[in-house]
Amino acid sequence: MYRPKLAACAVAVACAFPAWASANDSEEMEKIRAEIQQMKQNYEARIQALENKLEQAQAGIGQAEASAAKAETAAVQASQTTASAGAFNPGISLILSGTYSNLSQNPNDYTITGFQAGGDIGPGMRSFSLGESELDVYGNIDHYFYGSLNLSLASDNSVSVEEAFVQTTALPAGITLKAGRYFSGIGYLNSQHAHTWDFVNSPLVYQAFLGGQYADDGVQLKWVAPTDLFVEVGAEAGRGRIAGSNGQNKNGSAAGSLFAHLGGDVGLSNSWRAGLSYLHISPDGVQSNSLNTDGDYVTNTFNGTDKLWIADLVWKWAPNGNANSTNFKLQGEYMHRDESGTLFYNGTQPGDYHADQSGWYAQGVYQFMPEWRTALRYDRLDSGSVNYGSNNPALLTNSYNPNRTSFMVDYNPSEFSRIRLQLARDNSRENAPDNQIYLQYIMSLGSHGAHQF
Repeated sequence: MYRPKLAACAVAVACAFPAWASANDSEEMEKIRAEIQQMKQNYEARIQALENKLEQAQAGIGQAEASAAKAETAAVQASQTTASAGAFNPGISLILSGTYSNLSQNPNDYTITGFQAGGDIGPGMRSFSLGESELDVYGNIDHYFYGSLNLSLASDNSVSVEEAFVQTTALPAGITLKAGRYFSGIGYLNSQHAHTWDFVNSPLVYQAFLGGQYADDGVQLKWVAPTDLFVEVGAEAGRGRIAGSNGQNKNGSAAGSLFAHLGGDVGLSNSWRAGLSYLHISPDGVQSNSLNTDGDYVTNTFNGTDKLWIADLVWKWAPNGNANSTNFKLQGEYMHRDESGTLFYNGTQPGDYHADQSGWYAQGVYQFMPEWRTALRYDRLDSGSVNYGSNNPALLTNSYNPNRTSFMVDYNPSEFSRIRLQLARDNSRENAPDNQIYLQYIMSLGSHGAHQF
């Protein structure tokens, strides 16, 4: 009895289950579809927002590019306007130098025994004095020329032109042409300004043969080879302004020089430069002080011809090429001069004159800390053979060889300032050794070009 009822119930449940399951499935599917639709709408909204941001960013870039283009145009126009108004804006630098000197011999009586040496020579004045300060004005004139003016301000309140020249910048094949007044390229030290020297004064051989330093009015042609080895060859022609003279007053040149320099590296830590130079010059009116046989100082005047040969060598060492902390420089030059002409004794009495003399110096400079250097230099002159002609009875003829030993230490807080102490034993004058103490400062204001090797 119960079995038919139970079976009937089972049949009813079985028939109703598919309908119930189907209803549940429909609801679930609707939910899924609704969720998918919601996700789709959310993603579409986010994509739209990103696209809006992208459009805004692109618009901003466009505005920035437009602003940059306007700014560039304005800058070019301003540059053109300034250039058209004379936008020549050279570099300007000022070198301030001062010295305190303590000298055991009177500098007013200075001579180099056995040498007719004129120009800016000697130990300088005693006590405090303004050193050789310099005012430099330089810069590119246009794409073809460079110009430079260097004024020297001396301790006697005089102003002189050390250099004033124009130089080409666009000649092919490593060729440059310079015209005006300039320090000659002969030797090593001659072309460098005094504030770059490693000692207060120039070597004795420079004072005896070049009047301290040789700058001439003329032209210079120089060629640098396009090779790994540094090769420089140059030639000069000028009026012959040497040792304080004004040169020859004539058409053509009174001085000519040739020089050649080679240089290179040895490993990472060493570099070198060597050179040979020749100067042929006809001095006119070179005045020099000498002692006569009576022990009196006289002023002689020389006119004639000089032939000067120079050999120079520089060797530099810096660990792995880094010279900031420590480095060493060995430098030396040898000169030989053959001089002949007319010597006017005490400015009035002429006589034939011939001298065959030589000299050299060697120095080492060691930077032992980033801001400290010390150096030692030895100078020596060889009196050679001298013939005063008819003035032989009046002027001293001897075989004395002047020499000098100098020691210095300097402090360099930066590349713009230097304070130096120098001690020297100067035996330029026979039987009158001069013990010298110098305290010097050198300060640089404004931009300044790089110094040579």
